[in-house]
Amino acid sequence: MTKLGKEVALSQPAVTERVKRLEEQGVIEKYTAVVNAKKMNKPVSAFLLFQARHCQDFVTYCEGVDNVLEIHRISGQYNFLVKIIAKSLETLEQTINELGQHGESTTLVVLSSPMVNRPIVPLIENS
Repeated sequence: MTKLGKEVALSQPAVTERVKRLEEQGVIEKYTAVVNAKKMNKPVSAFLLFQARHCQDFVTYCEGVDNVLEIHRISGQYNFLVKIIAKSLETLEQTINELGQHGESTTLVVLSSPMVNRPIVPLIENS
């Protein structure tokens, strides 16, 4: 809290109180580490636009696939946006083929990521 206080020009007790309030309000839900996928030997990432035949079966299946990081229900032609990481294009292709048993997809391979894991900064009331 001391380091955070220095960054936002507040005392350690003030920072502690604000963080506690944000936790109580549910604004801060949990604390987590941001892991570098490249250093975990998974430098390839892609997004799949996926049209699942049976949505809940697809979600349940994806929960057991280590390379699937995120699944978002979306509107439009496809019903899911899936984020995948892999150690190689071959592994990515294998994962896509395995997911293919649940529907059709379009793959968007990530070339670069100029902005990732951007923090959400909550508005804090002055009280």
